[in-house]
Amino acid sequence: MRLSTLATLMFTSGLLTQTLAAEQLYLNQPAAAIPSLANSGNYAVGVTTLTIVNPAQLEPLTQQIEDRHLTLEIWYPAGTIPADSKAARYENVTKSHRPFQIQGVAFRDVPTAQEQRYPLVLLSHGYTGYRTLMYYLGEHLASHGYVVAAIDHPHSTNAEIDQKNAPFRGFLNTLFHRSRDQQFVLSYFKQQPEALSGIIDSQAAAVIGYSMGGYGAINTVGGCFNFTPEGISALTGRQDAATQQALQQALNSCAGGQYQNVQVDPAWKAAIAIAPWGGQHRLFNADALANIHVPMLYTAGDQDDVSGYEGMQWLYEQTGSPAKYLLTFHHARHNIAPHPAPSIARETLVDFSHYHEPSWSITNINNINRHFALAMLDCHVKAKAEQCAFLALSPTPNAGKTNANQPSGWLGFPARFDTGLSWQYQRIASKPQ
Repeated sequence: MRLSTLATLMFTSGLLTQTLAAEQLYLNQPAAAIPSLANSGNYAVGVTTLTIVNPAQLEPLTQQIEDRHLTLEIWYPAGTIPADSKAARYENVTKSHRPFQIQGVAFRDVPTAQEQRYPLVLLSHGYTGYRTLMYYLGEHLASHGYVVAAIDHPHSTNAEIDQKNAPFRGFLNTLFHRSRDQQFVLSYFKQQPEALSGIIDSQAAAVIGYSMGGYGAINTVGGCFNFTPEGISALTGRQDAATQQALQQALNSCAGGQYQNVQVDPAWKAAIAIAPWGGQHRLFNADALANIHVPMLYTAGDQDDVSGYEGMQWLYEQTGSPAKYLLTFHHARHNIAPHPAPSIARETLVDFSHYHEPSWSITNINNINRHFALAMLDCHVKAKAEQCAFLALSPTPNAGKTNANQPSGWLGFPARFDTGLSWQYQRIASKPQ
């Protein structure tokens, strides 16, 4: 049975939201000990919640037509913060449906900063997840002058999926809708220019996707799907040829659900795929990957046992973007995007394993993601040429160093705090796209 709302789930668990203490997941660190672009920007940050509706969409598991309600958490550059404003609290549940609250630094529903329009960035979680799984990126990018909209993808959230009894019930829906959701959100803001007090520049956009969100992001910017009958059988369990053929025709779409004369939305200026799923199964058409024209950053753990490092390397190698990058976290598995585990998640393995990395501090990973996401977007979305230097890096930070106290070989990284990473990149264009 699908649980209709997060509030219902919290109520039935016997814990009301107001009884939960909001946790602060991050301890202070010296600014000089983190990558320079991981430090907060000059804007105060506001946040609001919005639900939008994509009408009459197919639910592929049941073959029913239903309105698709997308709840968005939207972070934005804020204007003057009223004295009675309160910092936001982000409520959700773990995979085993245990509720928690996280204390944010953004202020709920405060006025927007009106001096300009700000590029739009979409955050897209994995299967399963929730819209605030990468809230640290939403708050960070908003402080640097972006509007960030994070999506709750229906049939794909922790709250909706029963991990014990029906863990894959929403997976086919996720395969079918992830790119469609991403494109619909961009299209919605294009059609609603006065949304968020008119501060969104929907003609300059980027998508950041984690795991299944990365699978969607690659497709959204032109990496068309290439499902085969054998792949559909392995991923869905459907054995009869007629069903496989029907699913193949439905799933092999491109750029937000297109099937013919595919046109990638020109507003997409950059994409970041964090631990993207699908490359290990070769679910993307190699010719389509080669024709991607949007700058791409792939981020991967070389011990990823969900998306597979070889599959992510294949995606990077096949991608034909004029500027493409691959950041590798060595000795990391799949959890290189979520915020740190809330305390309730530390009580069970199924919950803790959604957040934990055995060889890395999640806080350090989050800071590295803040740094490279801002560098990528400033270079390719805002076209700030000086920021592109943060992406023109040697293969490792310590290349040529003779002792740990020498400056890092990577711009913006402090000495002695630059281990465990490697970098690949190719640029064809002479200037940011």
